[in-house]
Amino acid sequence: MKYDVVIIGAGPGGIFSAYELTKERPELKVAVFESGTSLEKRKCPIDGDKIKSCIKCKSCAIMNGFGGAGAFSDGKYNITNDFGGTLYKYIGRKQAIDLMNYVDEINITHGGECTKMYSTAGTSLKKVCMQNKLTLLEASVRHLGTDVNYVVLENIYNELKDKVDFFFQSPVQKVEKTEDGYKVYSGDQTAECINCIVSVGRSGSKWMETVCKNLDIPTKSNRVDIGVRVEIPAVIFSHITDELYESKVVYRTAKFEDNVRTFCMNPYGMVVNENTNGIITVNGHSFDDESKRTENTNFALLVAKHFSEPFKDSNGYGESIARLSNMLGGGVIVQRFGDLERGRRSTQKRIDEGTVRPTLAATPGDLSLVLPKRILDGIIEMIHALDRIAPGTANDDTLLYGVEVKFYNMEVDLDENLETKHKGLYVIGDGSGVTHSLSHASASGVYVARKIAESL
Repeated sequence: MKYDVVIIGAGPGGIFSAYELTKERPELKVAVFESGTSLEKRKCPIDGDKIKSCIKCKSCAIMNGFGGAGAFSDGKYNITNDFGGTLYKYIGRKQAIDLMNYVDEINITHGGECTKMYSTAGTSLKKVCMQNKLTLLEASVRHLGTDVNYVVLENIYNELKDKVDFFFQSPVQKVEKTEDGYKVYSGDQTAECINCIVSVGRSGSKWMETVCKNLDIPTKSNRVDIGVRVEIPAVIFSHITDELYESKVVYRTAKFEDNVRTFCMNPYGMVVNENTNGIITVNGHSFDDESKRTENTNFALLVAKHFSEPFKDSNGYGESIARLSNMLGGGVIVQRFGDLERGRRSTQKRIDEGTVRPTLAATPGDLSLVLPKRILDGIIEMIHALDRIAPGTANDDTLLYGVEVKFYNMEVDLDENLETKHKGLYVIGDGSGVTHSLSHASASGVYVARKIAESL
């Protein structure tokens, strides 16, 4: 099989690369290889009844398939350079924002027209945060919701399926440089191309390391974010989420001067499992449809850890902590905040008697046996800091699920075109270590597609 462009990975970066290529140069032959299934076949077996916890499927339907790990997220597109990646360092701040707004326009025209755009501009919460030693990061946020996000992806796929060759359940084993371009190996299939776009996301981090090693592409270590997912009654944070939907709040701890931040806020949402390379971690989803909403809000509290010398394997460090949680709890552990502060493990009885009804079936336990003291101390400090702007956050019955780990791919050495030292080989999205969000990953896909369209 011979193509002008082969895209590896059908996450946001890969999808928007394909979309822009078919728009700019419809005559080009484009193929997309994806390790997971098509969108309609993606279904997690956990039903809350017969199957209550992760059964470790060969390919996690939440993490892999058309739409990538963002397909069943709550579909938050943050338009900002303050967080979500460092794309602006490669292409400039204005162009990065312009591309994110362009992605937003595409989402709106493909089913997201009824959703709302939130903004921190002019909010009084910024002053309240500053008065309580917290920092509110600025952003505009388009919230699609898990349900509308699915519709948008479905509409984009229907538009692309007759213009692009999709190969699902076709993980790529090897990328080989040839005289005229690249050769991609997937099972017993091979595809040759002039340009190759790698967009494998965070779940492809180990694979990406292998590709960089084989092609002698320089990389450098990135960070890993480790923490918990907090679940509270939605009314506690409603004055914040009703205005901003998601607030990115950063706190600098007094004890260790570490930065702890809120991440992936899901008003009236649910806590869910994730399977990353066989390790069970926790995340959150929420819906735009009011009939699917819960009585709780959940969000992550994460502490970023960087490593240099002599230890550089930040993802390995995060994995070891997640494996310890899996070892002790058989998966995700849940603990009441009051039990954590009292130094005792939670029991099912105490959770059942609490005021917060958990949305995920997790094993009651003790997070202090899993998380390093420095990280746990920072999380406890942050919860009390948030309690000052949202009283009730530090209630005894607040639930903490652990662990939540955000793995970041090592940063691949790329130029201003997001191109490696090998001409025609581009690395985009979260798999590059450059982007950490739906909006940044999608924007990187559009950017590279336009570069390729020009070059061809």
